[in-house]
Amino acid sequence: MELRHLEYFVAVAEEQNFTRAAARLHIVQSAVSAAVKALERELDARLLDRNSKRVLLTDAGRALLPRARITLDAARDAADAVAEVRGGLRGTLRLGTLTSIRLIDLPGLLGEFHRRNPGVQLQVSAAITGSQGHIAALAERRLDLAFVSLPGPRPAGIELTPLAEATMDLVVPPGHPLAGRAHVSVGDLTGLRFIDCPVGYGNRSVADRAFAAAGVQRHVTIEITDIGTSADYVRAGLGVALLPRFLADTAHGLAVIPVSGADLRWPLFLAAPADRPPSAAARALAGLLAEIGTAGAGAGEARAGVRGDGAAEGA
Repeated sequence: MELRHLEYFVAVAEEQNFTRAAARLHIVQSAVSAAVKALERELDARLLDRNSKRVLLTDAGRALLPRARITLDAARDAADAVAEVRGGLRGTLRLGTLTSIRLIDLPGLLGEFHRRNPGVQLQVSAAITGSQGHIAALAERRLDLAFVSLPGPRPAGIELTPLAEATMDLVVPPGHPLAGRAHVSVGDLTGLRFIDCPVGYGNRSVADRAFAAAGVQRHVTIEITDIGTSADYVRAGLGVALLPRFLADTAHGLAVIPVSGADLRWPLFLAAPADRPPSAAARALAGLLAEIGTAGAGAGEARAGVRGDGAAEGA
């Protein structure tokens, strides 16, 4: 049984599509199909049900998938051990990130990681379904690490390392009835039209939980995938927004008002799977993040491992 065959089978099972699996593996689709067919012949079992829309696992395929993942992880660990003895890391590190992130200097972090570990290929991606999408990808072994914002209980099977948090304030246009207030309560925000990210994004979860806890209904009329642009929508008179304080520089000309009586803290974490050991590359990146933080985190609301100039989630 070839590791390559197992790798291709896992990719098809996770993507539920041969074309997407081939793109993910950077090979032609015919090679993926041939490898899966060879694996099915060797095991004398049909692993996948194929149709025109998607590919589903058979009972045999569902039985094989977790064991195939364990085998691939073991092979990765073996290669990591040999690489460390030879004095350099190898392999691929798959990192999920947010579309707008400034609580850490991500380009600087990854640049330093690359200088220290040139043999590691970095694959960095955002999720259109926000932090929840990254959590699903970690659980399905499509990511090794991810920056996420997850208020509330820790998801099952996921380890979260706290990095920072920031409070979100209400942002309204000039002339708004609340614009002259020194602070507002959640109850004052009833009936307002909000601009926010879709469900699954960290900042949306923070706001939804805070309003639900206060028993106040909130109306989100415009959904965007980059919170860093929300002030522009407010400026255009399309509604109000809850904006992390580190994005105050985007709110020029607008009224920024603290909200009392609500937990509007936006947390940032480094997430990793709890059900398998991290790769050597993942450990190296987490260690570098801790090292950079120890070297001098900024002031304000940021905590260990980050700078004090803030981050925005659009992933």
